[in-house]
Amino acid sequence: MSAPFDRSLTGELAADAEQDWVVQPQAGDEERVVESALRPHSLHDFIGQPKVARQLALVLEGAKRRGRAPDHVLLSGPPGLGKTSLALIIGSELGTSVKITSGPAIERSGDLAAMLSNLAPGDVLFIDEIHRIARPAEELLYMAMEDFRVDVVVGKGPGATAIPLEINPFTLVGATTRAGLLTGPLRDRFGFVGQMEFYEPAELERVLARSADLLGVELTPEGSAEIAGRSRGTPRIANRLLRRVRDYAEVEADGRVTREVAEAALALYDVDHLGLDRLDRAVLEALVVKFGGGPVGVATLAVAVGEEPHTVEEVCEPFLVRAGLLARTPRGRVATEAAWQHLGQPLPRGGVPLGRVTAEPQVPGSSSEALFDA
Repeated sequence: MSAPFDRSLTGELAADAEQDWVVQPQAGDEERVVESALRPHSLHDFIGQPKVARQLALVLEGAKRRGRAPDHVLLSGPPGLGKTSLALIIGSELGTSVKITSGPAIERSGDLAAMLSNLAPGDVLFIDEIHRIARPAEELLYMAMEDFRVDVVVGKGPGATAIPLEINPFTLVGATTRAGLLTGPLRDRFGFVGQMEFYEPAELERVLARSADLLGVELTPEGSAEIAGRSRGTPRIANRLLRRVRDYAEVEADGRVTREVAEAALALYDVDHLGLDRLDRAVLEALVVKFGGGPVGVATLAVAVGEEPHTVEEVCEPFLVRAGLLARTPRGRVATEAAWQHLGQPLPRGGVPLGRVTAEPQVPGSSSEALFDA
């Protein structure tokens, strides 16, 4: 049986965790230790997500005044935006303990029943990547969320008996990066659903100022703005870049993080002014230079940059699409006009129409042959 409250918060790209991409939102095990020291402990200290924080504050205050456990909470959004921090804050605001586990760690319904039976009244159970929970455990969770009761099956075959087990009232906090993969019955049992949004640069500067104070880093406003602008709207990336820039400042400069120091440090770590790293630029360059802007299939694009297709699709493409540098079309991936400009490449004749190849391909590989189907 899996250990209760397994703290391993394995993400969708665990197999790629060993590849230390400095601007990727997934966190490694060692980084989570650092993050725990930087996490806010109350909604008052939590920066960003004003709508979700305000709504959550009302839910928690109302529950405390009624003397009951608040409704179950679902937090959805891309990684690195503060879902785990909000889950821990919920426990802190309620004055109860938080038990942490992850969806992949709950393989059997018995694992979940053991966790639920050990909860004290009012405790918070946080399940990260809840969309990956095993189906038998998910079905057991339905009754636990609604009636605070689970049925433990004793025996096998015709002689099996279901014994009802009462559990203490608790609050389930689920976090997911893929809300669309949640089943309808599970999603409907959450009383509050918070959609996490990417941060604005001004909010990231406040995050960096707070982190710099906790880390003892002398950070100038200009240096903070430079780091925030390359952080992809994600606090986790901002804090990671701050630590890398701090190392550079302490070794190569006088310890102060100024704009010049930040620019030099981030250039050393291959993070450009848009937040693109080496792999992001390799994907764009392959698409623009080798394949004339596309369309090209993700498998072919992955071979061109020497990576696995799921790495290109899950790690690189989300930000490239969000930044308006790449488009996914039924015929394959296509570089936008902004991608050509970012790489300093001259635009093809006739512009860059999405999803259509020019009559005269600029370079081999830009045609619409079956080889490049998505």
